[in-house]
Amino acid sequence: MKLVLATRNTGKVKELQELLAGTGMEVISLADFPDVPEVVEDGDTFQANAIKKARQVAETVGEVTLSDDSGLEVDYLGGAPGVISARFAGAQHDDEANNRKLLDLLSEVPWEKRTGRFRCVVALAVPGGTIETVEGTCEGIITTEPKGDLGFGYDPLFFVPEYEKTFAELNAAEKNLISHRGKALTKALDVLKRTIAR
Repeated sequence: MKLVLATRNTGKVKELQELLAGTGMEVISLADFPDVPEVVEDGDTFQANAIKKARQVAETVGEVTLSDDSGLEVDYLGGAPGVISARFAGAQHDDEANNRKLLDLLSEVPWEKRTGRFRCVVALAVPGGTIETVEGTCEGIITTEPKGDLGFGYDPLFFVPEYEKTFAELNAAEKNLISHRGKALTKALDVLKRTIAR
């Protein structure tokens, strides 16, 4: 059985292939469907964007499709940047600019008020049929300066107290174990197994 991952992000594809190893599923991505247009993520929630991507891609390619939408929610900022995490500082998807803007907004905020979380919603769509969503979160604290050179996005600013490291200081195995995306994909795997069994 094929599973289409509604992304052209090679990192996400690799992560899912590792999770599904031994299940007999063939994981492919939008890189295998160059004619499929980009889905405009204009929803107000991670769930709305994940559902839209999964549904549109599933109907276009005719295969079971998995998509995700994720981002950072900072409590002091009322949940921002949220669904606009990737374009927080503008439309360019510039990680450095996004991080700089976040640090500027929190410049006078004390450590104990710098709490937040990464949130990921995964949607699984069957062509012409059902769509289910699952969610994963990871709690942390926004640091006062970037630390680490692994990962991407806000990882250098997201400090995980139990590891005493930022996401950008964790290796892939450590990060996948506790990350919002890792948790959501693990739940999605259970949904996928039920879908296959139907």
